[in-house]
Amino acid sequence: MTYTKELFTSESVTEGHPDKICDQISDAVLDECLRQDINSRAAVETATKNGTIWVLGEITTEGFVDFDDVTRGVLKKIGYTTTDFGIDYENCGVLCSIVPQTQDISIGVDADRGEHKEQGAGDQGMMFGYACNETPVLMPMPIVYAHRLTQRLAHVRKEKILPKLGPDGKAQVTVEYKQGKPYRIHTIVVSTQHRDDESYTEKKLRPDIKKYVIEPVANKWMDEETIIHINPTGKFIKGGPQADAGLTGRKIIVDTYGGMGRHGGGAFSGKDPTKVDRSAAYAARYIAKNMVAAGLADRFEVQISYAIGIAEPLSLWVNTFNTSDLPNTKIIKIIRENFPLTPAEIISHLKLKRPIYQKTATYGHFGREESEFTWENTEIAEDLKKYL
Repeated sequence: MTYTKELFTSESVTEGHPDKICDQISDAVLDECLRQDINSRAAVETATKNGTIWVLGEITTEGFVDFDDVTRGVLKKIGYTTTDFGIDYENCGVLCSIVPQTQDISIGVDADRGEHKEQGAGDQGMMFGYACNETPVLMPMPIVYAHRLTQRLAHVRKEKILPKLGPDGKAQVTVEYKQGKPYRIHTIVVSTQHRDDESYTEKKLRPDIKKYVIEPVANKWMDEETIIHINPTGKFIKGGPQADAGLTGRKIIVDTYGGMGRHGGGAFSGKDPTKVDRSAAYAARYIAKNMVAAGLADRFEVQISYAIGIAEPLSLWVNTFNTSDLPNTKIIKIIRENFPLTPAEIISHLKLKRPIYQKTATYGHFGREESEFTWENTEIAEDLKKYL
């Protein structure tokens, strides 16, 4: 029997990747604001290169943030505790340029202040949510396994199973699909920073990564034909900000669906939940996951769009990829009747004013069954089954 062979690839990066350093610092600053003032407004960017971190953006808060302390704390937690890996938390430079949120924006977000009395969206834009039933967490398999590999890289480094690894690293997983379903892992790529140590060459590192990282994560889906590349260039000594500049929001596909679902373009990290770039993207995932969990579709994608200062979404669009018996008009009606869609409703329903965001900044915002990630809950799914 012949079948259509399809390959799809997703990547993940470790917490020590330069862009992920920046995402974590931006979200750590946001968390510190929310701990002291739940009504804080923040749009924080971070950049890094060599031994310097820049924190910049707009914050309006009643709290006080020690940017130097927060930044160094993030670097220490990641594992940048020695100059061997290009930056260290004690000796790096920390620069800061923060101003309050402009009144032209805040007047549209605050209830009872702008032209529209209800709390409006913090920006214009379109956000996408996606879910599918090919993994238990209702996420695409390639990004799930890419994240698991980078999480495992961090684990074996921090637990000193492979103590000569550095914080920077990447993983890439190519899944072969058979008749639209995951069939096997076709290719795995793992690149990991390591110490400049003559006793730990690639001849030793490669079998270690295969044994302690790849096989525990992916063995179930691998076979004798699975292609594995480990540090394909031969070595990976210089990493982190020493090797590449980092910037908040540059890993938005890693953060979401690994390219399987669409992305509206807005980054998440450093933004408080009045910014629909973040909160509406979480709401869209919440909608998509509950629709799939209820069995209304095997694959589901939703787009929501907003205008700054206006509460109600401008549009709703859905795609079930021909996996649902319901027409799209009916599905949109179901969404409007069962899910929070205005910024105030989303923030309240998903409890988004908590200091939970630093954890989201690594290994994906979606597909993680952790108590803080309320947008991953499927409590609405049972009620949705009445539409079957």
